[in-house]
Amino acid sequence: MSVVAVLGAGSWGTTLAIHLAHLGHDTRLWGNDRAHLAELTETRENRKFLSGIPLPVGVKVQPELEKALQGAEVTLFVVPSQVVRSVAGEVLARGGGGIPVCASKGLELVTLRRMSEVLAEALGDPTPVALTGPSHAEEVAAAIPTSIVAACADESRARTVQSLFASPRLRVYTNADVIGCEYGGALKNVIAIAAGVCDGLGFGDNTKGALLTRGLAEISRLGVAMGAQRETFFGLTGMGDLIATAMSRHSRNRHVGERLGRGESLEQILGAMVMVAEGVNTARAARDLGRAHGVELPITEEVCALLLEGRDPREAMQTLMTRDLKSES
Repeated sequence: MSVVAVLGAGSWGTTLAIHLAHLGHDTRLWGNDRAHLAELTETRENRKFLSGIPLPVGVKVQPELEKALQGAEVTLFVVPSQVVRSVAGEVLARGGGGIPVCASKGLELVTLRRMSEVLAEALGDPTPVALTGPSHAEEVAAAIPTSIVAACADESRARTVQSLFASPRLRVYTNADVIGCEYGGALKNVIAIAAGVCDGLGFGDNTKGALLTRGLAEISRLGVAMGAQRETFFGLTGMGDLIATAMSRHSRNRHVGERLGRGESLEQILGAMVMVAEGVNTARAARDLGRAHGVELPITEEVCALLLEGRDPREAMQTLMTRDLKSES
């Protein structure tokens, strides 16, 4: 049995805490919303994000970060990507908490860093583990068979996290290509927004199939330019996560895109959501990263125009369809 601090009481953090508790681990669940944590303590259910799934006895809701970290062998970061650095700073100020594992997906807007890079800088730990892959919280919480990846340059750490999370319903692979795994997990959210736009516009399977294929090419192009291995993008954290996120009714990012495609403004959409759609911030960071490194990202550019400039969705699609003709390879 291990002691695990789970930082972030949203849908994914709560799901992972429940999963670990079912495996017999001593799990502390922390979040920065004390009223929400009080409700979790009273009802033993995350009605805000994961209604109908009870918290097992092994999940101890802990509003005090220092107490949540006490004796922790693993600290799991499951907070929105833009606050990972600040939360990590609070963890460091309280003495840390074992192996840092990041289950947040995205790119930091100011620095354009990947999440494990942010943790490495904030904690002074060179090899955090990235936990990523196609894994909707709603399905993992319902014990629907799922496969994910523990990515780390330190094979021993990757195997430790693999063993910690593995169960008959959650298969965990290891991967040393942290760069590829994290770019796949972050950038698929941008393509998922574009996929949702297609749905909102009423387009069909032909459009979606083409978009996902060219989207994967775009993701891998940027990832390889940043030092990733191309093969990684054809695995769980690339193609697998892209398919799950771009096609699912559970996907927040696809949902944002669908409503954009129907003509709603970004402000209206985000104002009605209780969960974070990471692709909104990641789109801008990915666009800036692509421009800085001379990598062509046409879908990402159009998603940014939709999100940041109020571009008409049909006009964005027309721009993509009428780009200069070229060879696929």
